[in-house]
Amino acid sequence: MPGKRVLVTGASGFTGRHFVAAAKARGYECVALCHHDDDYLGEADSCIKADLRRAEDLASLASDVRPSHVLHLAAVSFVAHGSPAEIYQANLLGTVNLLQAFQDSAEKPECIVLASSANIYGNTTELPILESAQPRPANHYGVSKYAMEQAARLFVDLPVSIVRPFNYTGLGQHPNFLVPKIVAAFRERQPALELGNLDVSRDFSDVRDVVAAYLRLLDGRIVGETFNVCSGTPVALREIVGTLGELSGHTLEVTTNPAFVRADEIHVLYGSPEKLERHIGQYRRFDLRDTLDWMLNAAG
Repeated sequence: MPGKRVLVTGASGFTGRHFVAAAKARGYECVALCHHDDDYLGEADSCIKADLRRAEDLASLASDVRPSHVLHLAAVSFVAHGSPAEIYQANLLGTVNLLQAFQDSAEKPECIVLASSANIYGNTTELPILESAQPRPANHYGVSKYAMEQAARLFVDLPVSIVRPFNYTGLGQHPNFLVPKIVAAFRERQPALELGNLDVSRDFSDVRDVVAAYLRLLDGRIVGETFNVCSGTPVALREIVGTLGELSGHTLEVTTNPAFVRADEIHVLYGSPEKLERHIGQYRRFDLRDTLDWMLNAAG
């Protein structure tokens, strides 16, 4: 569709690849902001090389690309990443530099969606978690995302909305993450697997539903809002293991490794999707069983 050009940061990542494919199917021209020359371009139409941590790299970004829409996904997204400094440089400074580049330019997008995280809520016990809940981030990743949100609100002339996705997964997610690790154990028919507390329940979504939500926010040019992106349903780790056993026909021995269990771990955490659904309607097509089956049995 003429004029629908979306700049995607983090386009080579797990979410970015799924988003670009979905956006292309909706008629967007996709421009990826790439950090390295050898970044995977995927289905994007073109790539602009820039380091978000270097403001000078972004000086002409807005006029060079002229995006009608922007989705900012680039981040250090692994909570246990070893360098706090790198987390803040990427997640906070990188976002500020990106927004400043558009603030300083006469070329303004119609809508900018920034990906924050439900990690900003920390270990809240108010369930389901609403967007109005008091942030209590409990790690550097969560703090960096909350700081990013606060910094973004200083750019009052830009059409920004913020999304706070809860846990989500799907084909192509890095095996460092919990669900892909469990799926791989069943796919490879491993005899045993060490996990943490099997009775901990969390809110899981399918990455395809997550990017569908992002697209609807961009399509609708919804700005000035903050949204949870979540299923609203808590699922215990034990249920994930059981479902994968049914889907694979394989049984493995699951043992609890005390090193994977936190003394202060919250038993149940899940969010409310009501605000998002009021703005964009019902967008979810997949339940967790669908997602696990896709991850377990898809080729490649």
